[in-house]
Amino acid sequence: MGAIVVIVTGLVLVGLAAVARVVRRRGSAGAAISAAMAAYDEAMHSTANDTFVEVQAQKDRGIAVQSRGKKRR
Repeated sequence: MGAIVVIVTGLVLVGLAAVARVVRRRGSAGAAISAAMAAYDEAMHSTANDTFVEVQAQKDRGIAVQSRGKKRR
């Protein structure tokens, strides 16, 4: 009976590792993990949530590019 538990536990761990590999390769869990961690950080670490919100805002901002017209003096 003990050997069956060890084998089943090993198979579950191998299966989870395989799923993790596929998810990392596809990048399909990025938004979900990010949202889950943001919710956790908001609940447990208020300053970490503030940092997350600021990082997201910086990512959404565009980079200022100077036009090719007249040069400013």
